[in-house]
Formats: sequence, structure tokens, C-alpha cells
Amino acid sequence: MTTSTPETAPAGNSAQMLPPIVLIHGLWMTPRSWEKWVERYSSRGHKVWAPSWPGMEGEVEQLRSDPSPIARQDIASILDHYEGIIRGLDRPPIIMGHSFGGAFTQVLLSRGLGAAGVGVDAGTVRGVLDLPLSTLRSAWSLLRNPLARHRAVPLTLEQFQYAFTNTLSAEESKPFYDRYYVPGSRNVLLTGSNANLNPRTPLRVDFAKDDRAPLLFIAGGADHVVPASVNKHNAAKYAKSKAITAYKEFPGRTHFTAGMDGWEEVADYALSWALNPTATT
Repeated sequence: MTTSTPETAPAGNSAQMLPPIVLIHGLWMTPRSWEKWVERYSSRGHKVWAPSWPGMEGEVEQLRSDPSPIARQDIASILDHYEGIIRGLDRPPIIMGHSFGGAFTQVLLSRGLGAAGVGVDAGTVRGVLDLPLSTLRSAWSLLRNPLARHRAVPLTLEQFQYAFTNTLSAEESKPFYDRYYVPGSRNVLLTGSNANLNPRTPLRVDFAKDDRAPLLFIAGGADHVVPASVNKHNAAKYAKSKAITAYKEFPGRTHFTAGMDGWEEVADYALSWALNPTATT
């Protein structure tokens, strides 16, 4: 990984002036999914951190061989892990999260953290009721046995292609599958899918909070896991807040917009907006 650490982050006046960036990966992924963004943002002078969810510090190949750390995951611990990292930085960072990482970004901003937040194909939080059929199909391998909650559940190449790279063929999707995919935590997904049934869910935010950092939702027009309509409805939940909320849709882009061809446009828009946030929804 090219992720900067406090010991290896870029030095000099430019790095000190620019806000740091924390990238949070999603389900079925690791920090490797951000590798291109880390390199791009680091080359522009930002200190960039892409920490793994707790227990996922190993490489993709290691986690595939032994997914037991994934089976033990829970959202409350993941959120506390990232909060500790962010509070340990010298200044508030730009927080960017993909998929479930986008849901975590919303919670962290609601806790008063961050200089700005960007949810890329962001998972939903309590209060957003959308559950499209394409979402259910994408996550069915994890949802179909809720009694066996603490399991790390694999995706076949066909399932990965439908969920993450659905504008490509299975053959075209295989390099992405081989490089980025790991089994997913059934417990994490069930906690997310049950958020509206559990008033004590860790996926709670204050939609009306006026003093939170600016928040941007980036949606993909071809996303099966979190369709653009879901991101748009999630953004609209913040309408009563005086804090800046924005929505941007990239037509034709899938759930793995951070890694597929054209990712540069998405990464550049996310950073440009976070450095100069404006309301668009």
C-alpha cells in the first residue's frame, strides 16, 4: 500500500497548509481499494491515511486465506476505531468514505469530527428507508442466513460483477475481483440493514445538526448496491440543517467508481469540493 502514515507523510510547508485526508473503505473491500486516490492526493501535498477496519490490517490475499478477523467485526467498534484515528490527528481531516465507509463518514461528521465529508456511493444511516431490489440482490449472500450472524461470507466473481462492476463483463471484472475483493462481514451488513428497526443502532446521525462539517454525496448512475436515488434521498434528509449538504451524480458509474476507468474525475471532484464546499441540494 502507498498509504501515508504519520511517519511517512509528506513534509514541508505545503503539506502543513493542506488539510489531511482520511479514506474509509467499504464492505468486501480493504484500504487497497483507495490505492489510486492515495497516490493522487499524496502527490498534491496532502497527508493521506487509509486505515483498515479493525482486524483487516493484512493484505487482500491474507484475508482471503483467513477471513476470521472479518467474521468478528461490528460497526460500533469500527466507528470508534476511526474516531480515535481522527482525533489523534493534528487538525481536522477531510473524511471520505466508500459504501459502508460513506455511512461511517456521516456518523463521524455527526459526532463533530472532520473539516468536510464525502460519501462515495454512501451506505445509508437510520432514517433512510430505501432498500431497492438491486441492493438486496447485491447483498443476498450476506443477508440470507441472519441467524449465523458472525460469519465472513464470500462473493463469487458473478456476484462481484453484478454488485461492483456491472458495466463490465465477467472477464473484464476478474482483474478487479482478484486485486480488491475480500469476504464481507454478515454482522456489519445486518446491522446496516436493520438500522431502522433498532433505535440504538450505531448508525445514528443528527440530520438537523447545524454545526457539522460540510457533506457531499457522490452517486453512480449505474450503481446496483447503493443506487443514485438512495444517495439522493439520504442527502435530502439533511434539508433542515443549516450545514452545507451537496449531491453529485456521475451517470453510468458503478459501485466501484473509485477504481474503474474514469476514477480520476470522481476523485478530483471530491477533493475540489471538499476544499471549497458549496451546497447543491
